[in-house]
Amino acid sequence: MHPISPAARRTDRQCAINAQNLGIDLTIVTQIVKRMLNHSSDLDLMFRALADGNRRAMIDRLSKSSASAGDFSAQLGISLPATLQHLAVLEQAGLVITKKQGRVRICTLDTGALSRAEHWINERRTLWGRRLDALGALLEADTTEEDT
Repeated sequence: MHPISPAARRTDRQCAINAQNLGIDLTIVTQIVKRMLNHSSDLDLMFRALADGNRRAMIDRLSKSSASAGDFSAQLGISLPATLQHLAVLEQAGLVITKKQGRVRICTLDTGALSRAEHWINERRTLWGRRLDALGALLEADTTEEDT
């Protein structure tokens, strides 16, 4: 962890004093920021897990039905230890749930995790759609003004 510089500490104190003068409760702001950071780290783990082609292939396979670690190993042509490492990453990201049944590890897809990623992507799509619509309206109004 990096030490906080004296200048940064002064800035934090100044912000706290300014917030108090404005009547802002910093405990609520701190809670909101911490929650946002936790949400962000969950998404970071998920997208990091999906960045690998083998793991995306595992997700594709699981979208059809449950599978064992051995199934993935054979399908992807990678060793069982490598397969288990990939599954561990997917589990940590909350994308896959594994259960041991006897000597076999059965994997299922957690569709709720994918829904959270989809929700995050759709929020951005909506935001940028609105921005582009506003830009289009502005350009249309500008073109109409030039024509008159």
